[in-house]
Amino acid sequence: MNEPPRPPRRVDDMGAAAPEGATADEELVRRLYAEHGRALFGYVLRLVRGDRQRAEDVVQETLLRAWRHPEALDPARGPARAWLVTVARNVVFDGDRARRARPPEVGEEALDVVPTGEEDLDRAMVAWEVMEVLAELPPHHRQVLVEVYYRGNSVAEAAKQLGVPPGTVKSRTYYALRQLRLLLEERGLTAEVAL
Repeated sequence: MNEPPRPPRRVDDMGAAAPEGATADEELVRRLYAEHGRALFGYVLRLVRGDRQRAEDVVQETLLRAWRHPEALDPARGPARAWLVTVARNVVFDGDRARRARPPEVGEEALDVVPTGEEDLDRAMVAWEVMEVLAELPPHHRQVLVEVYYRGNSVAEAAKQLGVPPGTVKSRTYYALRQLRLLLEERGLTAEVAL
């Protein structure tokens, strides 16, 4: 049987009263736990696909929210368990959304592609800047430079790949190189590092 999490200074298993000196808020949390803890834990455990630690955290957060908002537990507003279940479900869903919003972590194999030498780092930085400059070019200029210079295609091969006449490839290459040279000079680079 799944054991629900235990709150701090919890009521003993026989339902004994809270320790002397306990505040009304502590009494509320103890009562809620005694009445709803086991059912809430079981419900949350199913939502988190058996992750006991996460289920315990969700139940604890749910009881904390009940402690912060005791007015929500007013019997006139409906059963306390319904409110607790709704809060627990929202805590689980909010946690799932937060995990999906966070970029996935990469393993150590990603570190193998990071340049290590000073020369490698310089080359990587220049390549990064060239990519930024290429992104500033109009798409038809960028495509022709990629085909001719980076993929090593002839004018005829680039024309076939791009679906334009060879003369268009030549003129686009001329204007693309001119614009590339200007953009690189603005950044203090020469066209030779880009090509």
